Amino acid sequence: MTGTAASPSFRLAYVPGVTPGKWARTWNERLPDAPLELVAVSAAEAPDVLRDGRADAALVRLPVDRTVFSAIPLYTETTVVVVPKDHVVTAADEVTCADLADETVLHPLDDVLDWEAPPGEPAFERPATTADAVDLVASGIGLLVVPQSLARLHHRRDLTYRPLLDAPQSDVALSWPEAATTDQVEDFIGIVRGRTVNSTRGRAAPAPQSKDKSKSKSNDKAKDKPPARRKPAPGKATARTPRGGSGGATGSRRGKPRRRS
Repeated sequence: MTGTAASPSFRLAYVPGVTPGKWARTWNERLPDAPLELVAVSAAEAPDVLRDGRADAALVRLPVDRTVFSAIPLYTETTVVVVPKDHVVTAADEVTCADLADETVLHPLDDVLDWEAPPGEPAFERPATTADAVDLVASGIGLLVVPQSLARLHHRRDLTYRPLLDAPQSDVALSWPEAATTDQVEDFIGIVRGRTVNSTRGRAAPAPQSKDKSKSKSNDKAKDKPPARRKPAPGKATARTPRGGSGGATGSRRGKPRRRS
């Protein structure tokens, strides 16, 4: 059982073409006491690996059975056509399915694209795997349409690829059994969604500072400030005129007049 003292590791499955490295590094930095175990599986195997508990979560290609699994879409891949380097298709920067109408297009049994009808002419026999289909392309037997990550995974020096504009695309998602949404699954969800370690959605989020403390801090700051000097109102003297001094006309009238003898 995941998350117990006996088994603290987190098992993450991933399908071909998906690279979990950046998320794995973040996990290891944040949760060094819970080792992350990566499990490579085929796209067809991924649902069973999650069902029987061989993995706690998986990076898969959609669709998944939403009655059993939860899923968070992560990104959509570009679809490309894999061709020999000297093929006429390489003259264009991008192509359409109509450009492949006269070509033999291989459709392997492990194809991950949801085709209504694959483009081009079908081959005499469907290859068992994408890797087998790549070998056939290199032999000049046909072309292959795959997500770009699979074209990179099976890269060969004698092959290249071009974006296929109007083909189905593959969506990559994080998926896990809905009935097994553990704390570790929540931690990994936070990582793939880019949450920081101090995110309010995290399990170890810092407690928010109370309003009373913030008010008392602002009151203390106010006490430390020196009192502001009041400016005198216009027209008023700033000090009294000393007695006997030259105080103007009003000062000359002070005192009683002396009588003549």
